[in-house]
Amino acid sequence: MRWHLDSPSEGEASARSLAADPWTLFAGSSRSRSPQATAPPSSMAAQLPLPPPPPDPQFVLRGTQSAVHALHFWEGAQGQGHPLLLSGSLSGLVHIWSLQTRRAVVTLDGHGGQCVTWLQTLPQGHQLLSQGRDLRLCLWDLAEGRNTVVDSVHLESMGFCRGSILAGGQQHWTLAVPGRGSDEVQILEMPSKTSVCTLKLEADAKPGMPMCLELWQADSSPRPLLLAGYEDGSVALWDISERKVCSHIACHTEPIIGLDFDSQKARGVSGSAEKALAVWSLDEQQALQVCSTHKLTNPGISDVKIRPDRKILATAGWDHRVRVFHWRTMKPLAVLAFHSAAVHCVAFAANGLLAAGSRDQRISVWSLYPRR
Repeated sequence: MRWHLDSPSEGEASARSLAADPWTLFAGSSRSRSPQATAPPSSMAAQLPLPPPPPDPQFVLRGTQSAVHALHFWEGAQGQGHPLLLSGSLSGLVHIWSLQTRRAVVTLDGHGGQCVTWLQTLPQGHQLLSQGRDLRLCLWDLAEGRNTVVDSVHLESMGFCRGSILAGGQQHWTLAVPGRGSDEVQILEMPSKTSVCTLKLEADAKPGMPMCLELWQADSSPRPLLLAGYEDGSVALWDISERKVCSHIACHTEPIIGLDFDSQKARGVSGSAEKALAVWSLDEQQALQVCSTHKLTNPGISDVKIRPDRKILATAGWDHRVRVFHWRTMKPLAVLAFHSAAVHCVAFAANGLLAAGSRDQRISVWSLYPRR
């Protein structure tokens, strides 16, 4: 396992600025200097304390027996403030992990051996949604030790697109999933499965398939909105109530595979098959605009997540690495090079823990830049 800071080619600070900006990975630890920093004279080196050893993950979860494609923290599931970690695997299984015992406490099998691509718990606290490549979205009842599928939604298409939900009242919620047409998004009212609308860009836009979806709602408005990343590298903002697209911009030259949105700052980030992250914003007229792009060493971002406190974000890379950035400045903070195969997904817990799932069948759990 190797851990290092990003190289200067990815925008990491020089040795001088590192010394002036003492970020720490763990409370009380020292930040490693850039490998390009000038070594001190041998007489001084003898007096300097040795740097701490490279940090490992806090722990590693094994036992999925296939590649990990989805992760989600189930907050407060045990009623003691200790989250459980849910993982979805290539073999179609959902594992529920205790972070105290570091073992899988429940295994759910509802997708006929087809890859599980998305996991989400509902606000009620005991219901789980799992999406699989078997074209089923399963609703599980996990209350009081139960582990049964109580309902399911047949998906018209799958592609590579994960669903998204927006909680409404105590019993009602909105679901966005890929639609029947290859370039459509279907909006459903749940749990009744009532079709609200189908969203499709104008014919001459040719965005390709929707690749990732993010339902959200501004604090100042009751109208649900949808951000959709498409195969052509564009992002569109939809007003679901009006069934219209508010803004549509090009962010990447390759398909968007992961995006996340900070509704408080009206700012989002997306990753694609290319060697760059795009940061974009939403103004008061609901117009999207690209703010900046950030080059990466290697191509391919499978997933991107902003931590709930909006301080840092993490990306899952095809190059086996998890990269961590400062969300406000997009300054590269760290590269976590633990995994031996492509990292497919990342997830943050409310307490700041970061989990990463990989094709190497392992889940690494990290405590990085602890929340203050």
